[in-house]
Amino acid sequence: MKKLVKVVAAIIENEQNEILCALRSPEMSIPNMWEFPGGKVEANEDIYSALVREIDEELSCKIETINEVFNDNTHEYETFIINLKSIKCKVVEGTPTSSEHSKLIWLKTENLDSLKWAPADIPAVEQLIHEK
Repeated sequence: MKKLVKVVAAIIENEQNEILCALRSPEMSIPNMWEFPGGKVEANEDIYSALVREIDEELSCKIETINEVFNDNTHEYETFIINLKSIKCKVVEGTPTSSEHSKLIWLKTENLDSLKWAPADIPAVEQLIHEK
């Protein structure tokens, strides 16, 4: 039986209405694909505090979440199943700086589909594009 991994992802929007996109490094699973930054939800941790912690660890900045799930998607990969909850948020302190990802870029919503996204992130990307 495949392991189910609970993951939260931050849809971070800036003042120019651009979304932060993160390129997975070649060393990561699902390498060289774009994703919304975030990470695993630890045992006894709610999704919002998990997201704040992960973004602080991964991007060295503080975020504020909007307390509702924007997109909830379960995707089956070859070796595991991911339940990915995407949550909209904004940076309240610091500037996102990549420590794990190969690259970070800000993109307008209408340009998000120009990137090669990790399969689990695609439903949230499509929802963002069709939301406007």
